[in-house]
Amino acid sequence: LPFSSPGLFLALFTNKGHSKMTVIYQTTITRIGQSAPDALCDQMLITFREGAPADIEEFCFIHCHGDLNGSLKAGIQFELGQHHYPVTAVGSVAEQNLRELGHITLRFDGQSEAEFPGTVHVAGPVPDGITPGCILKFVA
Repeated sequence: LPFSSPGLFLALFTNKGHSKMTVIYQTTITRIGQSAPDALCDQMLITFREGAPADIEEFCFIHCHGDLNGSLKAGIQFELGQHHYPVTAVGSVAEQNLRELGHITLRFDGQSEAEFPGTVHVAGPVPDGITPGCILKFVA
């Protein structure tokens, strides 16, 4: 090896020249609406910030809303607890909905084009074990 330290080699090899990822949005799930887990059966996870109307809250994973410091776009990463997903498509109003309402509909189907304007599509299996206290974030 042309490197004096195996650790240096590993760091260079695993980074592959990519810059450090930055958290552009982070929040914590505080409550789970009674019907929210049902949407997971349809490969969907719906969020809304605290203070959502009761009829909406029933279907959502409620969170303490954070600031969005970047753009939602294909190629960034979505993280929920220990689960990591590449974002594959972002609807035209998803970023605005997240910024203003803490509302987003995530689809775990890997589609390359957004099905609806407020939808964010990610690739990977539907997460399990989502509980209050779980961290949700987007990383770019």
